[in-house]
Amino acid sequence: MHLLGAKPHVSLANLAKTYGPVMSLKLGQLTTVVISSSSMAKQVLKNQDQTFSGRFVPNAVQVHNYCEYSVVWIPVCPEWRKLRRIMNTNIFSCNRLDANQHLRSQKVKELIAYCEKCSQEGKVVDIGEVAFKTNLNLISNTLFSKDLADPFSDSKVELKDVICSIVVEVGKPNLVDFFPILEKIDPQGVKCRATIYFGKLFGLFDDLIKERLEERRRGFSEKCDVLETLLNSTEKDPEEMNHNHIKSMFTHLITGATDTTTSTLQWAMTEILEQPEIMKKAQAELAEIISKGKSIEEADVSRLPYLQCIIKETLRMHPPLPFLIPRRVEQDVELCDYIIPKDSQILVNVWAIGRDLTFWEDPLAFKPDRFWSSDKDVRGQDFDLIPFSAGRRICPGLPLALRTVPVILGSLLNSFNWKLEADIEPKDLDMEEKFGITLAKAHPLRVIPSLL
Repeated sequence: MHLLGAKPHVSLANLAKTYGPVMSLKLGQLTTVVISSSSMAKQVLKNQDQTFSGRFVPNAVQVHNYCEYSVVWIPVCPEWRKLRRIMNTNIFSCNRLDANQHLRSQKVKELIAYCEKCSQEGKVVDIGEVAFKTNLNLISNTLFSKDLADPFSDSKVELKDVICSIVVEVGKPNLVDFFPILEKIDPQGVKCRATIYFGKLFGLFDDLIKERLEERRRGFSEKCDVLETLLNSTEKDPEEMNHNHIKSMFTHLITGATDTTTSTLQWAMTEILEQPEIMKKAQAELAEIISKGKSIEEADVSRLPYLQCIIKETLRMHPPLPFLIPRRVEQDVELCDYIIPKDSQILVNVWAIGRDLTFWEDPLAFKPDRFWSSDKDVRGQDFDLIPFSAGRRICPGLPLALRTVPVILGSLLNSFNWKLEADIEPKDLDMEEKFGITLAKAHPLRVIPSLL
C-alpha cells in the first residue's frame, strides 16, 4: 500500500513494468488485480466481459444510499438494464441528442461571447472554469431546462467545488476499502466528507424536483426535458423509477458530464499551447473548412480530421479516468492461466495502456499526427485507446462527449488566438496532474484570448 503514493496510476504502471500486465496486489484485506496492457484489457472488457462486469463499490459512494440506485454502481441485473435503457432512450439516443443540439449550440455561443469580452478587456480566461460552466449549463439545460451557473459571471461556482470534492473523495485510496473493519472509525474522514458533498448535491436535486412538481400541480409546466420525462415515468410505475433513482442518475450525469469533459478540454488546450505549431495547423484546417471566426456546429466535426486527431491524442495521454471504474469478480475466475479469487477488485490502468511502448511510438510525446492515417477510435473497439471503457459497462455519456468536446475546442481555436498569462513561455507550461477518480490538471490553465 505504501507504494501507491499520491499518483497510484503512475506507481502501478511502474510496478507493471516489473511484474507484468496482470498483477495481483494485496492491499490490506483487499486483493486487487491490475490490468496494464491492451491485450489483457480486451480479455477482461470483451472476451470475458460478463464475468468481469461486477462492481467494486468504494465506501465513499455508499452514503445516502447512492450506490443502491445508481446505474454506475449497481451490478448488471434487470434493474441495471432498465436504468441503462432509460438513459439511452431519454438522454443519449441520436434522436434526443439531435433534438437538444440547439441548447448545446447556445451554450457554446455564450462561452465564445464571454471570451470575446475578455479579449476586449485584456482579461485572463481560466479555461477550466469556463469549460466547467459551459458543460454544467449544457447538461443542466438538458436535464432541467435551466442554467446552474452564470456564464458571464467571474464568480466561482460553488457547485464546482462540490463536484470536484466528490471526485477527489471517491478517487482517493481509502483505508476503509482495504480494511473494512475500520468503517465505523472512518480514519481518513472520507465517508464523513462524502456524506456532506453528496448531501449538497441531493439537496439541490430535491429542490429542483419539488419546484417542478409544484409547477405541474399548478398546470404551469410545459417543459420537454429529462426531468419531466422521468417524473412521468415515476407516476406511471413508481416501482420502476422513483425519486432516488432520479437523484442518483442526475448525480452521475452532472459529475460525469462536467468534470471529465472539463478535464479533457483543459488538457487539450494545454498541450496545444505547449506546441504552437499544433494550434496553427488546427486553426488552418478550421479556417479552410469552416471559415475563420465562426462557431463550430456538431455536423462540422466529421469534416475536421485534424481536430479529431487532437482530441484522440488528448484522450490517449490524459484519459479522464486514469483507472476505469473498479470492477469486482463475484466468483473465482480464470484469466490467462491465472486464478483470480472471488471478490477481487479489478483495476484497468487506462493511463498506462495509453503510454505503452509496445503499441505507441514515442508515447510520452503529444503527436496528433499519429492518428492521421489511423482508424483507431475511442468507442471501445480499439483496446489500446479506451478512455470511455468498453463492453456492457462502457460510459453511457460517450455519444454526448463526442459531440461536445470537438465543438467547444474547435470554437475556441477558430475564434481566438491564445497566449499564456504573464508571458509564460510554452516550454515552461506546468503539466502536473492531480489524481482523483478523474485525472485533472493540478494547476489551472490561465490564458489571454485575442480575436483572430
